[in-house]
Amino acid sequence: MSVADRPVRPRTSRAAEAREAVKRLILDRGLGVGDALPTETELMRELGISRNSVREALKALQAVGIVEIRHGFGMFVGQMSLGGLVDELAFHGRITPAGGGHQLAYLMQVREALESGLVIQLIERHREADLTAAVDVLDQMAVEARLGAVSPQTDRLFHDVLYLPLRNPLVGQLLGAFWDVYHQLRLDLGTPTESPQEVVHRHRVIHEAVVAGDKEAAVTAVRAHFDGVRERLARLRDRS
Repeated sequence: MSVADRPVRPRTSRAAEAREAVKRLILDRGLGVGDALPTETELMRELGISRNSVREALKALQAVGIVEIRHGFGMFVGQMSLGGLVDELAFHGRITPAGGGHQLAYLMQVREALESGLVIQLIERHREADLTAAVDVLDQMAVEARLGAVSPQTDRLFHDVLYLPLRNPLVGQLLGAFWDVYHQLRLDLGTPTESPQEVVHRHRVIHEAVVAGDKEAAVTAVRAHFDGVRERLARLRDRS
């Protein structure tokens, strides 16, 4: 078979193979988050691929958080990031206005299910869990409520610190992703229906149920926490 008759592999296939080759190298060497990666030239030599393929692979892996490129310092194994998921969910929520409310509703259902399970885990580990940080955030929420509004940052902080005793870094990543999507689309949902005092109360009830070790009350409190979002989603559907 002449060179002209040989099948040419699609460019996308070569790019995919390059990405997989870099990932295999990371796994085969047992590299962890923050560990240095070989240079572009070293990757070309070790993996037997072109410079363009290496660069395309590194760019794609950087986008999903597998590779971190620090200009002037080198390349490293990156930390897990859900930024791509956040952007995709927020984008689809905007380009389908007729179904946008439904997309947000699906996202809320997943987060509600996640937090309902998390509070049960917290209760099961209550004796070894330090929940005082959540009390401090609740006090801050109460101060902000008296001034007129609970800030989104404080609201998010409550959920972050509440589940810290679980010692599961993925929990923070997932809740952060849900929050980032909601924050990007919050204007589409319209004005909140609950008062600042009600926001504080709903968070306090969650905390009190966990401290009391009442699983049923904790799950009920988590679901009530999302009532305000549900009402805003209903209004969004009515406008569609």
